[in-house]
Amino acid sequence: MLMKTAAQSLAEQLAALFAQRIRDRLLAPGARLPSVRLCAQQQGVSPSTVVGAYDQLLAQGLVEARKNRGFYVRELPSVAVGSAQAAIESGANGVAHLMLTVPQRYAPLNATALIRGMFKGVSNKPQPGMGVLPKEWLQSTFLATAVRRSCSVEALNAFSLQYGEPAGDIGLRRALSTKLAGLSVHAAPEQIITTVGATNALDVVSRTLLRAGDYVMVEEPGWAIEFARLDSLGMRILPVPRRADGPDLEVMARYCEAHRPKLFVSVSVFHNPTGFCLSPSSAYRILQLANQHDFHIVEDDTYSHFAPEHATRLCALDGLQRTIYVGGFAKILAPNWRVGYLAAPKDLAERLLDTKLLSTLTTPALLEKALAWCIDQGQLRRHAERIRTQLDGARARSVKLALAHGCTFASDPVGLFGWVETGVDTDALSQRMLDEGYLLAPGALFHAQRTPSSLMRINFASTQEAQFWKTFARLRDEQLGKATSVAK
Repeated sequence: MLMKTAAQSLAEQLAALFAQRIRDRLLAPGARLPSVRLCAQQQGVSPSTVVGAYDQLLAQGLVEARKNRGFYVRELPSVAVGSAQAAIESGANGVAHLMLTVPQRYAPLNATALIRGMFKGVSNKPQPGMGVLPKEWLQSTFLATAVRRSCSVEALNAFSLQYGEPAGDIGLRRALSTKLAGLSVHAAPEQIITTVGATNALDVVSRTLLRAGDYVMVEEPGWAIEFARLDSLGMRILPVPRRADGPDLEVMARYCEAHRPKLFVSVSVFHNPTGFCLSPSSAYRILQLANQHDFHIVEDDTYSHFAPEHATRLCALDGLQRTIYVGGFAKILAPNWRVGYLAAPKDLAERLLDTKLLSTLTTPALLEKALAWCIDQGQLRRHAERIRTQLDGARARSVKLALAHGCTFASDPVGLFGWVETGVDTDALSQRMLDEGYLLAPGALFHAQRTPSSLMRINFASTQEAQFWKTFARLRDEQLGKATSVAK
């Protein structure tokens, strides 16, 4: 709530509020600010105060005024980009072909909004847009024990005074080999490389197999950071619609014929944001396409700790021939440990290791040794079982509250995330919710090219309180009321 003080006028406070959001990328380039009248109503100030605030933003070069359209966050200067939005059209001869347009650079800024919100901390309220579990869920006693066991004077002198093993701590790689075997993914320790988190593993794969201008198939909706990361490397992104049983195979086949993509990035189990799981028949066809058109598949299994072991995984069916497995522990154990890994075909392992060495040299052995102890002693397994039970209860409460407040689910609610239909533009709604201290994940963030969406992704662990849903429903209904009055 804005309050007039001797030090700062209401217009200055409002301008500072919008300026901070723009600099934090919580308002992305191209985003439209609320109209003067609507902003005045929302903030409880006069229209002249809003005009004064917008004038200050104009003077600072943060927004631009578009005649008869309103105020917009300034776009970045136009630059050449490597990503491409593929539109599928049918030609006169009935053969589907692909028309490519090069969009403005958008992905890095939009995707980093959630990350900045995670690190900045919007408020002390539970955050529905966050991609991690609440820290109180992750608290344990065994993490400290694991680190202490690796921190004796003798142990520290043994591995701290020199660089570690290039591929990662051998004890951890052996533990991971055993763990993966439980998922029917058979990888020798020599096929496993540790990384600085799962995102770094994806980056190592991309930098090894791709060059700027290469085509990459990515599921859509999908992880916003993956779109941004590939775009920043100069790749041409081919969005593949994600269905309940897997990616749209017809679209994939057309992409393969037209562009010969080098890589397909997939989340087979508890797909983010939909929660879909890959079916065996779809997995078989994807592998057929990979062999026929000579591309690799990187399978991001970030949510494996929430999922059943028997879930269909491409790497298990393929035996790590054309597939590369990526995993990590940020979601289930210790986000700040930044321990991830990949398991790769034998003929690719050395190339991937070279890329790791060029980017990070080696990875810290201390936390890798501590993690190996957690796995070997069964601590991770028991911890994950406890979290799954806790998440099941939170999900049931969140779903009940969402339905009671007029929402529906675009996919069955499973895993960590829910894909929720709200009935309003969630980009606009997310800005209102920020005023109330809640960070949303609007549906537009999960597409290669940001377009308006009425969907949002929620974290079931962070949406089981009635107060969030009451605030959400009030602001959504206000937005619907405004839209109805404008239509009339």
